[in-house]
Amino acid sequence: MTECFFCHKPLEAEGKVSFHGICPHCGMDVHVCCNCEFYDPNRANNCREPMAEKVRDPEVRNMCEYFVLGRRRSEEDEAAKQAKEALESLFKKK
Repeated sequence: MTECFFCHKPLEAEGKVSFHGICPHCGMDVHVCCNCEFYDPNRANNCREPMAEKVRDPEVRNMCEYFVLGRRRSEEDEAAKQAKEALESLFKKK
């Protein structure tokens, strides 16, 4: 299950997400870069998909054909936290 980039509440979507889908909790568009699995603000075009066209505003509905509803951001945050802790534990002085 994924969550809305704006309100962080769960989005229950199966299969392809409609270009016109909205979050049932806050009313924001779902088909936006910030909800996409490929969204990466540290990459050119803010996207890990090299064939995707540049989108001016990643929080506004777009017509990108490469859109894949991304996983929960909180899961990513937790995974990054665990990885950081594991790395730090390697270098702790005993």
